[in-house]
Amino acid sequence: MPRLSSAALAQLEIPTPTYDRSAASVGIVHFGVGNFHRSHQAVYLDQLMQGGSALDWGICGVGVLPQDSAMRDVMHAQDCLFTVVVRHPDGTLEPRVVGSLLEYLLAPDDPEAVFTRLVDPDVRLVTLTVTEGGYLKNAATGLFDVADPAVQHDVAHVATPRTAFGYVVEGLRRRRDVGHPPFTVLSCDNLQGNGDVTRQTVVGLARRIDPSLADWIDEAVTFPSCMVDRITPATTDADRDALASEFDVSDAWPVPAEPFTQWIVEDHFPLGRPPLEEVGVQLVDDVGPYELMKLRLLNASHQAIAYLGAPLGYTLVDEAMRDDLVRAFLERYMAEEAAPTLGPLPGIDLDAYMATLVERFANPGIRDTLVRLATDGGNRMATFTLPTVRANLEAGRPVELGAVMCAAWAEYWALIARGGLSDSEVPPDVHADALASAASDGDASAFLEQRDLFGDLADDERFSQPFLRARAAIVRRGLRATLVDLLGS
Repeated sequence: MPRLSSAALAQLEIPTPTYDRSAASVGIVHFGVGNFHRSHQAVYLDQLMQGGSALDWGICGVGVLPQDSAMRDVMHAQDCLFTVVVRHPDGTLEPRVVGSLLEYLLAPDDPEAVFTRLVDPDVRLVTLTVTEGGYLKNAATGLFDVADPAVQHDVAHVATPRTAFGYVVEGLRRRRDVGHPPFTVLSCDNLQGNGDVTRQTVVGLARRIDPSLADWIDEAVTFPSCMVDRITPATTDADRDALASEFDVSDAWPVPAEPFTQWIVEDHFPLGRPPLEEVGVQLVDDVGPYELMKLRLLNASHQAIAYLGAPLGYTLVDEAMRDDLVRAFLERYMAEEAAPTLGPLPGIDLDAYMATLVERFANPGIRDTLVRLATDGGNRMATFTLPTVRANLEAGRPVELGAVMCAAWAEYWALIARGGLSDSEVPPDVHADALASAASDGDASAFLEQRDLFGDLADDERFSQPFLRARAAIVRRGLRATLVDLLGS
């Protein structure tokens, strides 16, 4: 069978772009072309183009890291086409070729090509999926980290930066200098107030380079926030084989995804935007409440599944969700500790939303892995779970379930330290060495003393004491027995 490409589209028997991609033009530069971007933002743009609109809002994808060369090679070989395969709970696969990505640039190959795109007046929007840990901020304080080596590099090498934010800052400077209005910057990462966080990072980096540029960016550039949601596992050889055998499509990097998708966006785009409301995107004045709902319910629950599931012997999310103890913990955590920290949510039935989350996690068609959920877990726990602990402490509410989740997190890294997980089950994490060392320390409080993650939570006995009790119980009797004591058999 021919490899996926523009020339091969006519031979395929699955849905493909019906619009003329050669007539489309780039209006968006996106940093971080991973599976999530391709299953989410790119799909919404593709749906618009299928309907005959937004052909001037095509995407130029940019990879910043050297390892992004793998995506570069696949996208160049496939004319930037890829297949999104929706996995339904009954096992049905629903593939579709997406064509809204028009160009892919690897920044280390040719930084000037990226700057040329950023200065192009037709580019009115820059979007980002660079992971929660990619925003050059301290995990405990949330503030811009001027000591980060990547920051120091980009300040000293503005023409050859290492981060997406280095490109954004220099791209904005060049636009200002030639008289083009600034593009809008939209983070699509799972961060509370991701627009504010992005502004902090861009302005903070610019201030280290040129204070007057920082002032201009702070005044002239908009950073709307948004909430994004679609469970998107990593691609495996089984995904490639299924697409080839069942649909006769040869795609080197297809994207598996769940049926559910959601995008809620703060509507603040001075240079215009695609008509996203035509494809189900919610445009709102304040995305904050919805964003917080997703972070503290879905994303924090993902962390719980990873750190409860692996010590219980599971490798897949749906396997862990078939364990009544894991399921009961999630249901209680969401209802008793996460939901009470949320404000009003117009148009949302919160009980129904939480029930839907449990169903989505249990979808056996997704075959999502615990190691994916645990990737960059230090930054994710600091972003998704620990703020809920702090909010409950401030309100005088219990934090026992959050403390147990953190104790399971410690057990997870203790398990890694003693070789209890295979190499393929150990997640990438910039805090890995510190987490493994602290988790295997004879003093259980050492795990809480990682101040760059926990901040002053170690000093609050309302949290530290239930954490230490749970940690001692897990060490003494195991995680399953500890959960039985907590939840009942």
